[in-house]
Amino acid sequence: MNDRIRVPEVRLVGPNGEQVGIVPIAKALELAREADLDLVEVAPTARPPVAKLMDYGKFKYESAMKAREARKNQAHTVIKEIKLRPKIDPHDYETKKGHVVRFLKAGDKVKVTIMFRGREQSRPELGYRLLQRLAEDVEELGFVESRPKQDGRNMIMVIGPHKKKTARGQEAESTA
Repeated sequence: MNDRIRVPEVRLVGPNGEQVGIVPIAKALELAREADLDLVEVAPTARPPVAKLMDYGKFKYESAMKAREARKNQAHTVIKEIKLRPKIDPHDYETKKGHVVRFLKAGDKVKVTIMFRGREQSRPELGYRLLQRLAEDVEELGFVESRPKQDGRNMIMVIGPHKKKTARGQEAESTA
């Protein structure tokens, strides 16, 4: 920017995007001072480097606002966790399944963890069957993002929500 540019000449772009041409750095700085703007190097790797006449403060502000807007619009994924045991009571299972359903409807991912204790560790197929049953019970709301896998004393599976259907996709479905 301005006096920090250390090349003898630059390809100059005017404040409205028009090409001025290849000019010595002194002339480019003089044009910037006359227009009360900054000389900003936009493509330092080009031969010769490309510099533009612009209000640098305004440019930084606008780029910060664009970045902030992009962050506001990006999807924010949250991972909720549900912990189960292999010998779970049917009513407790339904309660936990209700939590998973609520999380998936809210658009969150769910990490389902089955904790094995003592002799339960020698029967991982019980945990695997329980996770498969849970996945089948909530398959209309979500899909299995990572299959059940043993991790020490725990078995873990991640269920992600289905993508939201657009209005056009629902209309096409109802007419078919």
